[in-house]
Amino acid sequence: MSFCDNCFKGVLHEGNTEGAWETINGIEAYVGTPTVEYPKDKAIIFLTDVFGIQLINNKLLVDGLAQNGFKVYAPDLFEGDPIPENRLTPDGKPFDMAKWRSAHGFDVTRPRVQALLDGLKEQGVVTYGATGYCYGARLTFDFAFENAIAASVVAHPSALELGDLDKYATTSKAPLLINSCEVDKAFPPDKQAKADAVLGEGKFAPGYRREHFEGCEHGFAVRGDLSNPVIRKAKEAAFKNTVEWFLKHL
Repeated sequence: MSFCDNCFKGVLHEGNTEGAWETINGIEAYVGTPTVEYPKDKAIIFLTDVFGIQLINNKLLVDGLAQNGFKVYAPDLFEGDPIPENRLTPDGKPFDMAKWRSAHGFDVTRPRVQALLDGLKEQGVVTYGATGYCYGARLTFDFAFENAIAASVVAHPSALELGDLDKYATTSKAPLLINSCEVDKAFPPDKQAKADAVLGEGKFAPGYRREHFEGCEHGFAVRGDLSNPVIRKAKEAAFKNTVEWFLKHL
């Protein structure tokens, strides 16, 4: 897995969560349900960063999408073993990162997402959007390659190679939104430019858009320091972009 230091840093957010845990086809998932009428055959699959859906920041994003009229499912990618949230605090305890990475490769987490999709199909949910943050962006691309999802959103993606952008252009039919940022070793300027070159200016017929946020680092859209007005504004804009993308394409 290819990550940067900022994949494991950030700030804990505060708020009251509204979702509920469900078990679907053997997969634990945090589920956000709208309080208004919504299409029962559609859902957003929320694919987290390495801190997992246990992190309140991720739960609040799921809740926010649900408040905008989407049924949202966030699978527990790491089977209750995400990167501990105390890594985000000054008194974070020592952690064996190498051991964690070896136990939670994409070959392990991807089948969990597939099992969730299979279970949802049995319930009549047949159309999906996927949004992936950091780690979850790699999974979003993989399911887009298979055209298992109808729309894609990624924020500061990790573990993508230049060739993945070519593959997206030639194999996927899912419109793609990328929320990128200025300082991002995992998705640096060369990859940002490659995405624009192969997908932008109408080259990718289903739809492509990349938003770029100056003054922000990898992780801003989920673990950014909200006391910084530049980061807060960018985080809120990235979320707004995500909602608008799904309203348009899902």
